[in-house]
Amino acid sequence: MVYLPPHFTESRPEVLIEHIARHDFGLLMSHGADGIIASHIPFLTDGGGENLHLHAHLARANPQVAQLSRGGEVLAVFHGPHAYISPSWYAGGPSVPTWNYADVHAYGIVRIIEDDDWLRRLLRALSQRHEARNPVPWRMQDLPETYVRSMLQGIVGLDIAVTRLEGKYKLSQNRPAADHPRVIAALEERGEAGALAVADLMREREPF
Repeated sequence: MVYLPPHFTESRPEVLIEHIARHDFGLLMSHGADGIIASHIPFLTDGGGENLHLHAHLARANPQVAQLSRGGEVLAVFHGPHAYISPSWYAGGPSVPTWNYADVHAYGIVRIIEDDDWLRRLLRALSQRHEARNPVPWRMQDLPETYVRSMLQGIVGLDIAVTRLEGKYKLSQNRPAADHPRVIAALEERGEAGALAVADLMREREPF
């Protein structure tokens, strides 16, 4: 479990699922006789509420596949924006540096899928999702069928039935209200992508 002080806890399912969809390149972790194994992979969400599933795939040669085939609980971590917070941004002190961030942890039971039709639907959905931003989207269905079949033989699908979602949005909620606009202004002045995204999250949750 992740350490979740009440003021940093985000438990609304719709917020957590939207976070996963936005930050869908996750870290899948599992534990077995071989110890802890982790893989960085893209995910798709399916369903919601008590019927939320995460879909993904791994290379068949990945040693995590053998571990997952034995069952048990897995954890998928979806990192959102994060940024360093300087104590010099606060109105008063003494204070120490910290880090603001947003993360979602999804726990669940995984099922290995080797059905070609299921894998085709997953890969087509993944590519369509990410190719949609390109002026001329690449299409999986334009590949030679013999090539597609050979590629499918090298992967397995993952269907994770989510049993628990935990969200931690650490965004200076423990600081006095007067510090919030100061932190936002300092983050925006930095101009870095992560800092700007954290500032946006802070504004969304406590607009000024």
